[in-house]
Amino acid sequence: MAHLQTLFSSSAAEIHGGAPELADKIKPFRRFVLSVSSPILFIVLIVLLMPLAQSSAVFGRGGGGSPVLVGGRKVLLPGGSVVGQGSNSYAVVFDAGSSGSRVHVFHFDEEFNLLKIGDDVEVFEQVKPGLSSYANDPQEAANSLLSLLEKAESVVPVELQPSTPVRVGATAGLRNLGIETSDQILQAVRDLLQNRSSFLFKSEWVAILDGYQEGSYLWVAINFLLENLGKELSGTVGVVDLGGGSAQMAYAISNSEAENAPNVPGEDPYVKPLILKGNTYHVYAHSYLNYGLLAARAEILNAGGDSYNYCILDGYEGSYTYNGKTYPSSASSSGPSYDECRSNVITVLKVDEQCAYKNCSFNGVWSGGGGDGQKNLYVASFFYDRAVEAGFVDSEQHTAKVSPLDFKTAAMQACNLSVDEAKVKYPDLEETDIPYICMDLVYEYILLVDGFGLEASQEITLVKQLNYGDSLVEAAWPLGTAIELITSASKVSITEDSKQLL
Repeated sequence: MAHLQTLFSSSAAEIHGGAPELADKIKPFRRFVLSVSSPILFIVLIVLLMPLAQSSAVFGRGGGGSPVLVGGRKVLLPGGSVVGQGSNSYAVVFDAGSSGSRVHVFHFDEEFNLLKIGDDVEVFEQVKPGLSSYANDPQEAANSLLSLLEKAESVVPVELQPSTPVRVGATAGLRNLGIETSDQILQAVRDLLQNRSSFLFKSEWVAILDGYQEGSYLWVAINFLLENLGKELSGTVGVVDLGGGSAQMAYAISNSEAENAPNVPGEDPYVKPLILKGNTYHVYAHSYLNYGLLAARAEILNAGGDSYNYCILDGYEGSYTYNGKTYPSSASSSGPSYDECRSNVITVLKVDEQCAYKNCSFNGVWSGGGGDGQKNLYVASFFYDRAVEAGFVDSEQHTAKVSPLDFKTAAMQACNLSVDEAKVKYPDLEETDIPYICMDLVYEYILLVDGFGLEASQEITLVKQLNYGDSLVEAAWPLGTAIELITSASKVSITEDSKQLL
């Protein structure tokens, strides 16, 4: 406050020096003017220091206001939104999934358009296995990210690395390890980034994503790449993501459905409002933990109750290990059976589980009620991978129009094969996955139709990557969180810069 009074006093002195008569006239009122003006100036600075909500050209709060510059960054004061850090904002996101770890590096302009990094708009690299495979060695888990970190450092300009945020989002694989083990691994990763990386880092940016985040970030990413954000509800697409440990469904629902959404204490919310490019979307998202493809295998093998399983290809005798547990996974003496396998999958999905809500998917989960936002579905991850490996989608196609029936047809073919025959028919399938190709395809078909309630003939879009200009971008949740991350980094930097004004 003393500094503000000094500034004001200097101005008064200048007035006094340049116009004695005027200065003499206002002298009796100087105390009053100071008492009124100082709080006003103080309020102006307080406004600059107020924490800015997580908002951007995409995650926006809406409202008016004209852009102002604080610390060289264009922002909107409260009621508006952060627009960006300038034309050179990078974000580094690690997707620590159950089957492997991936790094995504993005480069944005101030309007959150993606800019090229070299010849592409995204740097993407992955390693296997995932962090959850190092349950007994947290330091080795952290070290598994080193090559990905070095890749990110090689593409982000050195002078921008201190202002480039880095986030590690772990998903179902780490979540399944339990709090104590997962916390040890996450802390080792934090230590690695703190001591080894020059990127902008906050401890809370290394965490397990909750189910809502994973699904909603993917919804934002795909609709962003399709240029749907800002359109009406019917102009958006829904997303289904099948990972290793969990499956996600996310789509925009109507206001009336959002108002009637159940609220389960202690669990992730089903619906949150997102204000995106001027429109408010009520986005339904739910993560089905333990219903990812790799986790489901364990559940299906367990459901059989015998040392053999009708979902395993003829001629295979072995075991399957997931999340530290081993399950018998030998074929039945009569070979695989589509119908018997389907029965086991139906049991695992708990399709007939009692549900307290009007609209349910499976395992007693509220489905969101359907509607225009779910009519056009983009289906990602293992759905796409198995379709390519089973041969009904060409690997050169980054998106493909199919229906759930295509998975059923492929499943019925796979369930008639022996392991040796499958090796010939599916040359792109990893050897460790060959015994489970019948199981995987049956599960994917039943999940779509009996689980999520799709019509068997409904057209869906399998997606691996989407075009962005003349480039391809991975259809994955890291892009959604990168947009939010840039905003958070801007908020931190803006606050620090504003403090320097006092």
